[in-house]
Amino acid sequence: MLLAFSWSIILCFMVFQYVREKQYKSEFVSAQLQLYNRHLLPTVEAGMSCQDYIDRHEMPFDSLRVSIITFAGKVVFDNMVALDSLGNHSNRPEVVAAMKNGSGYHIGRLSASDGHEYFYSATKGNRLIVRTAIPYTATLRELLSADWTFMGIMMLISLAMSILAYFATRRLGQNIERLNRFAAQAEKGESFADDEAFPNDELGSISNHIVQLYAQWQQTIKDRDAAHQAAMHEEQEKIRIKHQLTNNINHELKTPVASIQVCLETLLSGISLTEEKRQELLERCYTHNERLCRLLEDVSLITRMEDGSRLIGKEPVVINDIIAEIADEVAMVSDEDRMQLHVDFKEEVVVEGNLSLIGSIFRNLTENAIAYSDGKNIYISLLENSEEECRICFEDDGCGVEDKHLPRLFERFYRVDKGRSRQKGGTGLGLSIVKHAVQFHGGSIVASHRSEGGLRFVFTLKKKAQ
Repeated sequence: MLLAFSWSIILCFMVFQYVREKQYKSEFVSAQLQLYNRHLLPTVEAGMSCQDYIDRHEMPFDSLRVSIITFAGKVVFDNMVALDSLGNHSNRPEVVAAMKNGSGYHIGRLSASDGHEYFYSATKGNRLIVRTAIPYTATLRELLSADWTFMGIMMLISLAMSILAYFATRRLGQNIERLNRFAAQAEKGESFADDEAFPNDELGSISNHIVQLYAQWQQTIKDRDAAHQAAMHEEQEKIRIKHQLTNNINHELKTPVASIQVCLETLLSGISLTEEKRQELLERCYTHNERLCRLLEDVSLITRMEDGSRLIGKEPVVINDIIAEIADEVAMVSDEDRMQLHVDFKEEVVVEGNLSLIGSIFRNLTENAIAYSDGKNIYISLLENSEEECRICFEDDGCGVEDKHLPRLFERFYRVDKGRSRQKGGTGLGLSIVKHAVQFHGGSIVASHRSEGGLRFVFTLKKKAQ
């Protein structure tokens, strides 16, 4: 369509140029004849012989025909045709134009008197009209014809420009078609799979911006959906964990509650019991009650870390002081249960965190090692201390655990030896509390076997509050 429109303009211009050039050349020929006419008019109107003037003066063209015509249209002189063969000339186009405008010309009209075709030019005087005419020969036709060389050059230039315009508009059309495909896919909410970049022009720049904005919008939608799915999964996981926690708590409470109930029923039944037996039942009740208290405290601590982490206060905590307290507590353990504590902290480590929770990390790991490892030594060492975090290693030289238990050590109520754990009074939440406390401080913890025997716990704590 653009090419058709362009060629229409070009053809109109060429036709106009052709007509204008012919008109210009005709006016140029007429101007030469008009000059001759104006020199001849004074002689004719003065009554002098027209033929004498023609014979004495050079003509602008060969075979020039000269006619003298009155305003009424009568031919009073003609140097080539007999006067009696000439009719009235008042209706001739060049004469009509001369009467109206003072001068006029006409191209290629066949003469009624001699049958030849002439180029006429007439000039009006005060009393007469002088008309000159030259035969419309091949030479005159060539002179009056348009310059076809110019037309040919124009055609070649127009053709070259059309070819260039075709490829330019074709490329533009392809880009618009791609943009149209993108709009159709965007309307359906589909991703734009065309990876080819748009050209580096105004339309290409706008198109690239639109595609990028749409891609960002799609990515935002995907991120939102992913975040929603993750939130839903997290919420479902929390519900599952709470159900599991409730079931586990219910299971853990059954044994001590049942034991306490049996002891109390025995004491309240009125059965005659020795003082020693009565004291044994009371001690059993007290032991199970302590276990229940520890269980409730541990559950409360985990719940507080999960649901109220923002409400837990943070302050500068010196890790070295906590380990010193742990060492003092270990020193107070009975000789048969006591383990030797080895500390390798070459510098002071300060963490922005919660004193109670960080203390629970070391305390639970220590209590677990004393209760279940059957080892003699505990090793606490500082592996890394940067501005962002510290990395600490806690080890024992005990019996360790089987490989199958390692991935589940931090699960709530998970016990490697259930009977032994209950016998020791454990709640099964110690290592779960350790993991939650480490995560609360922006870190992570990994359990592994120690090459010399025993377990190794390596955990990190962020220096600054999250």
